[in-house]
This record gives sequence, C-alpha cells and structure tokens, in this order.
Amino acid sequence: MNMIRNALIAALLSGSTLLGTASAEPVQITFLLTNDIYKVDNTSERGGFARLNAVVKAERAKGGNVVYAHAGDLISPSLLSGFDQGAHTVALTNIAPPDVFTPGNHEYDFGAEVFLKRMSEAKFPLFAANLRGADGKALAGFKDAEIRDIGGVKVGIIGTTAEDSAAKSSPGDSLVFASTLDAVVAQAAELRKNGADLVVAVVHANREVDRALFDSRAADIILTGDDHDLALFFDGRTVMAESKEEAEFVTAVDVKIDVTEKDGKRSVKWYPNFRLIDTATVEPDPETQAKVDAYNAELSKELDVAVGTTTEALDSRKASVRTAETAIGNLIADATREAVKADIGITNGGGIRGNKEYPAGAQITRRDILSELPFGNKTVKLEVSGDTVWAALENGVSDVENSSGRFPQVSGLIVDADLSKPKGQRIVSVMVGGKPLDKAATYTLSTNDFMYGGGDGYAVLKSAKPLFGVRDAKLMANDVMAYISARKTVSPKIEGRIKLKQ
Repeated sequence: MNMIRNALIAALLSGSTLLGTASAEPVQITFLLTNDIYKVDNTSERGGFARLNAVVKAERAKGGNVVYAHAGDLISPSLLSGFDQGAHTVALTNIAPPDVFTPGNHEYDFGAEVFLKRMSEAKFPLFAANLRGADGKALAGFKDAEIRDIGGVKVGIIGTTAEDSAAKSSPGDSLVFASTLDAVVAQAAELRKNGADLVVAVVHANREVDRALFDSRAADIILTGDDHDLALFFDGRTVMAESKEEAEFVTAVDVKIDVTEKDGKRSVKWYPNFRLIDTATVEPDPETQAKVDAYNAELSKELDVAVGTTTEALDSRKASVRTAETAIGNLIADATREAVKADIGITNGGGIRGNKEYPAGAQITRRDILSELPFGNKTVKLEVSGDTVWAALENGVSDVENSSGRFPQVSGLIVDADLSKPKGQRIVSVMVGGKPLDKAATYTLSTNDFMYGGGDGYAVLKSAKPLFGVRDAKLMANDVMAYISARKTVSPKIEGRIKLKQ
C-alpha cells in the first residue's frame, strides 16, 4: 500500500497521472503589436517612436513572456526619409527592437537596393514568407517561419509582406511577391505538422486579404498592418488585430495557454485578453526622445521656412484625399500640371501624406510640403489618348470603398462617376476644357513617376509616350513649392472637379 501511495504522490507532484496524462501550469504570452510608424517628427499628443519604445520597454520590464511584433511600414514616408532613405527609423526601432518584423509596402519606396541596405541595419528578426528574389530564393537574413519555445509552449510564427507592393511601391524587378493567403496557409500547415501549439501570422495586408486570412483559420492569431485601422476581431476561435498608425495605440493580446499531454498527444487550449494602450498616457522613452530631438533640430533650419499662405482651409487627412476631391489635391495637381504645361493633371491621393488640416490663413512651409509629398516622386509629362485618360480615371475610382491610394486628384478635368456601378464601369462623363473628353484625341498629362510606372493600379500609363520622362523630371515637392512661392498667396477650393454618385 505504501508503494502505491508513494507512486500516486509522485505522479501528482510531477503533474501527471497513472493514466498517462501530463499537464503544466498555464503559460501567458503577451503579443504586442505596432504597425505603420514612420513619422519621426510626430508632435501630436499620442504616438511617435519615443512613446512606442517606452511601451515596449515597460512590457518587457514586467518579466513575462512578450513577443513584440512590427507589422511593417517603417522606413518611409517619414519626412526625414527623403534625406536619409529611412536610416533614422531603423535606428530608432533598434533601441527597442521587435521580436518579429515583416516588411510593409513602404519598405520598397526607394527601391530594392535601399530596402536590403536598411534591413541589413536592423537588429531584429526579419520574416517574409511570400517574398523572393528574382532567382526564386529567400532573401538573405529573412525567414519564412519558425517555431519558438516560449515557456514550454511551441509558438509558430509566420511573417508576410504586402503582396501588392509592386503596385503600391517601387521594388523594381529583382523582388517577387506571392500571395499572402497562400503563404500563410502553407507555412501554418507545416508549422502544425512540426508540433506548433499556437500559430501567429504577422502580416502587412489590406482589409480584403485580412478577411481571407481570418476566414481561412490557418493562423490562430493574425497581427496585421497596412490599413491604419484600429481594429480587433475575435469570434472565439481566431484573433485579428491592427494598431492604427504611428503608434497612437499599441495593442496587447495577453494569451493564457494550457497544454496537456495524454498518451503522447498534446492538447492545447488558449484564450485571449485584450489591452488597448493609448500612448497619450505614456511618457516618452528618454533615450529615444533624445535621438528624435536631435533629428528634428537638424532639419528645422532648412525646413521651417514659409513659402506662402493659403486663404482657404486645406485637408490632407487620409480619409479625405483618398475618397473625394480636396482643395489640397487641387493645389498639388494644378502646381504639377503648370510645371510641365500639360493639358490635364492626375495625381494619386495616396501620395499625399501629411494627414492634417490647415486653417484658412495658415502659412505653408517647406516642411509642410515635404510632409505632404514625402516620397521623392517626380512630375512627368505624358502624351496619352483620351481612351487612356478614361481608363486611368476608372482605375482611380475603382476602390473608393476601401480608401485606396489610387483615388485621383485632378486638374483640368471635370469627372462624374457613379459608385453604385461595377468597377471599371463607374465613369459617367469627363470634361476637358469645357468639352467632352474625346477618347480618340491626344492629350498631354502631368502625373508622377510612380503612377507612370504603373503604381496604384495605373498600369494603363506605362505605355504612354513620355514628353518629360523620369530622367528629366523635377521633384513634385519642388514644383509645388515654386507654384506657391511665385504667388505668395494661394486660394485652392473644392470646385466640383470630381462628382461622385453613391
């Protein structure tokens, strides 16, 4: 009897039973998410690298299991990135480095060579299961996925970059992007085959892809970026989170995990709790803030110079420039059109990035213009047919529902569109100089080199004849500065250039 009693006591103390079942204490893992942070000069009451790094350091100082994930968009389009191509944002992120990083589309804004250089400077693990070189091989320094043992729990981690980067950025031909969904499904299956208890996908993906990932059930937790949404979904089975932008909010998903083994088989149960960290309540990290202050001081001498005044209020918020005609969009389209003396002008709303409002009477500085147009895009002049113009405008209004960056801000055009119609059939009428657009006629078009290269879905422009090509073109920002400076005072208004019927 003593032997049986001692065996029972020993089994209980070891967490197992005579029936072959073993269980351990529950493990808690905090998954911390940021995405789309690149403005070193953030001056709002929340957000910025210093507050983000303070949150990360505080979470790690608690001593628990923390997996800090960055879901991409890091090196651009910060104001400073126009000068150092994102070196400063990598340096600031290295102060409190993520445990997982996957590139966003803006990592490729300066081309593949700069992307690879910046990534080589990163002191954090890089993941991109759907990214390959032209040779079909994974990029040096990047992983597709891996399993990490965290407190005895086998956590499978997958990372994917934005599959639409070729259209939304400028990666060139040396990088190849595959389906996010296909990559996550394949990698998740392999991770589970290799014993993963929990699968986490860190992705940079738009809402449509996010939804497909969620519905696939391939990953247990999806940490995403790209849409700048503050979003949290949980249906009792799958978690999906996005942390808005610029570290205004940081999402913490605290997951309690129970792992039980019986007869050699592992059983996993987990449940999340959510904490939304509003960084308006966070004191900036002193180490990071000191570096931010030094970067901003360096720029101020050159950038804080007024070039003119606007008599009208301007609105460059994302929700405005990507969904409707705006006064600032008209200003930029007019300035670039005048710079190359074109018949008409189209620029993509997604290229206007200041995300702010200017009151009537505000002075416009160099910093303002470079903040609005941070990508270093150039103004090109193309010879196009009326049919090409029509097709370009169809592309421009094809995804208004999702606030796509392709939305057109125009000059010299009056466009009527019906958003209740199918995509590709939404343009109702186009007027040029008071006359209906002639699809058989030839026009000159001012646009930017990103769109000319097919960016934001404007593939129809790639075959256009360049009159001022990329080699001879000037920076859009310089064209806008010159336009305002020559007038001293500008009065852009919403004039009915784009009329949308819902």
